[in-house]
Amino acid sequence: MIHHQIRLAMRSDAPRDKVEEALEMLRRMGREIDAVAYWTVGRDVGGDFDYGAMFAVEDIEGYRAYMYAPLHRRVDEIGLPLVRTMVSHDLTDDEDPATADLIRQIHAERFAGDPALVALIEGLGSYEGSSAPGRD
Repeated sequence: MIHHQIRLAMRSDAPRDKVEEALEMLRRMGREIDAVAYWTVGRDVGGDFDYGAMFAVEDIEGYRAYMYAPLHRRVDEIGLPLVRTMVSHDLTDDEDPATADLIRQIHAERFAGDPALVALIEGLGSYEGSSAPGRD
């Protein structure tokens, strides 16, 4: 399994209704992206973040399907402008050492093929994560 996790601190001027819309879109990702085995979206506890989400997929093929799902890209478009700080990371029990490189490669390819997504990421106050654009 691969668990893709995000933690989000929202901008102080983010409209509450837009934040709720973005959270509901994250929930839709869990419900509607076939590669997702299970998921959770909710309040982040124990840190400097407001919300978090976790999406579990079976394997690297499922991870790629999740990352490239059109709904995922739509969520980026709606949600990222509301975010001040974001952390994105992955946890896997796959013992193949190549899995980490494949995860980074999927992110790098996704960013390389989508300059508008990179602009959204660069608009954040802070982003740390699996292959942040320009940081590999």
